[in-house]
Amino acid sequence: MNRAVIIGNLTRDPELRTTRETGLSVCSFTVAVSRRAANQNGERTADFIPVVAWRGTAENCAKYLQKGSQVAVAGAIQTRSYEDDMGARRYVTEIIADEVKFIGRIREAQGSKANKDWQSEAEYLEAQGRQEVDDDFPF
Repeated sequence: MNRAVIIGNLTRDPELRTTRETGLSVCSFTVAVSRRAANQNGERTADFIPVVAWRGTAENCAKYLQKGSQVAVAGAIQTRSYEDDMGARRYVTEIIADEVKFIGRIREAQGSKANKDWQSEAEYLEAQGRQEVDDDFPF
């Protein structure tokens, strides 16, 4: 089983591109994830995890996320390699996201950098394509 789930903040604005051959949307960003334990100096450190999203997920990430946005990402860990300009083999490990959930404030769709304050939990859930759950169970 290959499944990773992380929660953290974007370290930079997402980068949206399209593939040359097929024109598919692909978005790259890095998520800073705080470690649970402090280091020897008592400081909390973070890991910086590269994330790649495809198609509609990529377009939504580029549209609504910005540096500092908090996200939850779920996907598979993938390692790939390439040859750099000097001919050295380089390896990259990243999460190929199949789910990206926007947590907290997100950028407005019109491309402004202003953050949206949700008026209610229902409005937030609706924007993410989810619905409220009724806790009144008949049992």
